[in-house]
Amino acid sequence: QRLKAAVHYTVGCLCQEVEEDKDVQFSKQSIAAISEITFRQCVSAGKNAEGCFLILCRHAKRTTVNTEDVKLLARRSSSLLRYITQKSEELASSNMEQKEKKKKKSSTAKGGRTPGEQEAAVTENEDSNMS
Repeated sequence: QRLKAAVHYTVGCLCQEVEEDKDVQFSKQSIAAISEITFRQCVSAGKNAEGCFLILCRHAKRTTVNTEDVKLLARRSSSLLRYITQKSEELASSNMEQKEKKKKKSSTAKGGRTPGEQEAAVTENEDSNMS
């Protein structure tokens, strides 16, 4: 119900923008009808996508949907594919940063030195050997 209300609200806002731009009026009934059609279309698309994901996973003998599956289904909409690809790259970059932070944190916690500390220690050791 909350999702349906959110769709109705968004459709109402969009209709209001169109009213201002095009100097037309939308009745409450027409806004409700557009909202209902939009909601049903989204539900239908969601069910269709779910079925497609299941077929792709079965075909690939997997049980998990991955980003490549999502990109494959979005390939017909170039703007959607660009958006999904961009978000996928952002997530991958963020995940790599998190892994690096975790790796540094675990090596420091184990008493190990960070690469910068190791280099400083080697330089210090070389200096003391030269004396």
